[in-house]
Amino acid sequence: MLSDEVPSDRAVIVLLGEKGKSVFETSWPPPTRPAEFSAEGIVQQAVQEKRPLIANRSTPLICSDGGPVIMSEMNVLCLPLGSPNRPAGAVCLCRGAELGPYSAQDLEFLTFLSPALRKGVEMYCRRSSPGLDPDPEKSPDLIIGNSRASASIRGLIDKVKDISAPVFIYGESGTGKDLIARSIHERGVRRNGPFIAVNCGAIPDQLLESELFGHSRGSFTGALRDKAGLIEAADRGTFFLDEIGDLSLPLQSKLLRMLQEREVRRIGETRTRPVDVRFISATNKDLDREIVQGNFRMDLYYRLRILTIDIPPLRERKGDLLLLIDHFVSRYCLEMGRERAYVSPQALELLMSYSWPGNVRELQNEVQRALILAAGEDLIGVEHLSSKLNPQGECSSPVSYSYFGAKAEFEKRFLRQALQRFGYNKARTAAEIGLTRQGLFKLLKKHNLTANAKSVAG
Repeated sequence: MLSDEVPSDRAVIVLLGEKGKSVFETSWPPPTRPAEFSAEGIVQQAVQEKRPLIANRSTPLICSDGGPVIMSEMNVLCLPLGSPNRPAGAVCLCRGAELGPYSAQDLEFLTFLSPALRKGVEMYCRRSSPGLDPDPEKSPDLIIGNSRASASIRGLIDKVKDISAPVFIYGESGTGKDLIARSIHERGVRRNGPFIAVNCGAIPDQLLESELFGHSRGSFTGALRDKAGLIEAADRGTFFLDEIGDLSLPLQSKLLRMLQEREVRRIGETRTRPVDVRFISATNKDLDREIVQGNFRMDLYYRLRILTIDIPPLRERKGDLLLLIDHFVSRYCLEMGRERAYVSPQALELLMSYSWPGNVRELQNEVQRALILAAGEDLIGVEHLSSKLNPQGECSSPVSYSYFGAKAEFEKRFLRQALQRFGYNKARTAAEIGLTRQGLFKLLKKHNLTANAKSVAG
């Protein structure tokens, strides 16, 4: 079908590994000699920029990041096919000079077929090379973001991933503490062992001890057989205890002994069993305050905090927002079996300016909700966002190609958000956005705005 609609000499699928190098390549028809076509440079650029590229012989591809100009011996049309659950890669069409360069219409047709192509690539990889179809929970890098904070977290993960000493993760609710713990496990020497996670706040205290340490038959009512605890089950792997600040004092004492002795004793037994477990704990509570209030043991606190990873809230790493939004849109579009959707500029402004008290989890839920409300539309507008992000209930403005109209609309939205952010204080707002007070007053008058919450909301 592609050959009929977009005449080409060859179609090529290329998948890239962690370092951007080709780990899988196939071609129809098969090449007549080795290395007849190399698409790595073009594929890397298409995957990096997340957009289709045309690299014709007469128009070499100039890299947006200032890298070397990519010269192609053939005319190439490249469509990236990255997804959260598969290796990044692309489908490339190529043809010689006799068929001429590819056009924008060819690119549009290939983009239209991208959902079907993506499904076909995934099915082909599962049949022909199962190793290229990894478990999404075992991605080598589960941390999404390019901010300084995300880079620091990756660096800490690399330092602690192969060490058996306890790791402590602190962060607000929804910052992704469980992903950090899983990333430490998956990238470390224990990755072939089990990863077992328990949330202390999700299990009643009277059952948690049995879940953690196990029990023998007849040790209490309902104990009909011997049962190993989850700590034993994590032997030679990683045990992650989330929300450890909710652990009761008696269980804290038993946990401290386990960490010191590296052995567990089941309820109702007298003998101990050695365990080889790397222990990771996490909480969103201030454990220093919990110690002062008598709710947490100081000796356990220092035992846990040998290696510490602090996760900043999302409001302090706004540089990660765009990547996270793009990741969640791609992920949920794939799960819903729908074409890739995009976020309108107005909706993106609201997403970027929101403080995200629920952190990454709140952002994830917001994107999923917006996609559901957008139904089959290919654009997420402000009307699809929740009332927390869009309290005025704004609707998307119709697309306008008038420069002056677009500029006026931007100025009005910008002034509204600035006034709201700085408490409707005109002097402070003018200073923060780089205007004189007279300049601010002039713009407010131009757009019929006054510096109070009621008028701005209207």
